[in-house]
Amino acid sequence: MPRYQYRYRRPQRRRIRIRWFLLALAVAALVAYPFVEPSMLQIEEHTLYVTNLPSNLKNIRIVFASDIHQGPWFSQKQVDEVFSTINGLSADLVILGGDYAVDSDGAVQFFKTAPNLYARLGVYAVVGNHDRTMPESNLTTLKNAMLSAGVTPLVNAVQRVRIGTSDIVLAGIDDINNGYPDLAGVAKQVSVDDYVIFLCHSPGISPDAIRAVDSTGRGSWFDLGLFGHTHGGQIAFLESIVDTNGVPARYESGWLRENRIDMLVSHGVGTSNLPVRFLCRPQIHVITIKPDT
Repeated sequence: MPRYQYRYRRPQRRRIRIRWFLLALAVAALVAYPFVEPSMLQIEEHTLYVTNLPSNLKNIRIVFASDIHQGPWFSQKQVDEVFSTINGLSADLVILGGDYAVDSDGAVQFFKTAPNLYARLGVYAVVGNHDRTMPESNLTTLKNAMLSAGVTPLVNAVQRVRIGTSDIVLAGIDDINNGYPDLAGVAKQVSVDDYVIFLCHSPGISPDAIRAVDSTGRGSWFDLGLFGHTHGGQIAFLESIVDTNGVPARYESGWLRENRIDMLVSHGVGTSNLPVRFLCRPQIHVITIKPDT
């Protein structure tokens, strides 16, 4: 008689259940992750090598933070933690890029309750579209609140920061969406001998800013541009499909260089509309200026 060898086969049902469980776990993690990423603040450090940099400006350390958006999704405790982080970065200059809350009333309150920021050469700030909601009179109230908090507002204004025998010139304009920016007037207050940092909340101004001219008639009148507003897209793959912020894709995120000008578009710190991010971690930037030798 022939012999038959019996082989035990594990039931397939158990394997199928495990696969479904792992799939469900992966989907749950994917759904949850965008709500976790906003808390994953990163410190982005960048060394900027500058041709013909005056020796007095060597190793100047700039900390830039934008789009905090205090409100339902970003508490006072989180603001305190962000400011504590900034104070721990040993900045020579601290620059804030606008959108401090969800509206102009919130922006005023933001500076009334925020901790002090410390930097050897001062703290400076521009305003964003959320800071420029009505009433228009809130702009004066906001600037006064900034000054009381030790922050110098740069709204269509130029500030010279003396370092030895050289200057860093900070040139900031009003928000381009809800404010009244005077790009031409600001540009004409600087000259070819200045190292100029241009500040505007939205990078959408960049093409016009590059074409503007300084007091000598020179275009490309600034050396470094710092911008926020886009949140890096906030949900990166959606922003590549649907333009939600009106900014050309070239100016959506990160470092770029045009006409000898270095420009940075930050992901920002907070979120807008929904407390989610995907592949756009929040950022604070530390920029160290060095001579290009």
